[in-house]
Amino acid sequence: MSVRIARLREQFKVEISAILQREMKDPRIGFVSITDVELSQDLRHAKVFVSILGDAEAKAKTMAGLGNAQGFIRKELGRRIRLRYIPEVLFRLDESIERGARVQRLLRQVAESEGEGSGDEPGRTDRGSPAEPT
Repeated sequence: MSVRIARLREQFKVEISAILQREMKDPRIGFVSITDVELSQDLRHAKVFVSILGDAEAKAKTMAGLGNAQGFIRKELGRRIRLRYIPEVLFRLDESIERGARVQRLLRQVAESEGEGSGDEPGRTDRGSPAEPT
C-alpha cells in the first residue's frame, strides 16, 4: 500500500467519523465507530467498516440509515478533502470486536472449567501426586 493511500485512509476515517457525529440527523443511526477504511487503488471506492453498539435490530436500522446517507457523506467528503474523484462510499458491518469478545469469553470459561477439575488441591503437584514436603 502506498503512503498516499494510507494517509487518505486515515483522513477518510477521521472525516467520516466527524460527519457521523456532527452532521447526521437521521434517528436510525445509533452509536457508530469507524474501525477501518479500505480504498481501492484508483480511489474510486471506499469500504468503510463500522462497529455498532446495540442489538441486531439496532444494527440493522443503523446500517439502513448509513446506506441512505452514502450520497450525503460522499458530498461532505468532497467539501473536506481535495481529490479529483471522491470515492463511492460503501458501509460494511465490522463484527471483529464482537468476535474477539466472544473468543475471550470462551477462553475464560475453558480456563475456569480447567481450574475446577485440574486437581488444584493443596499438597498436590501438576500430576496429582502428593507434593514432597519441604
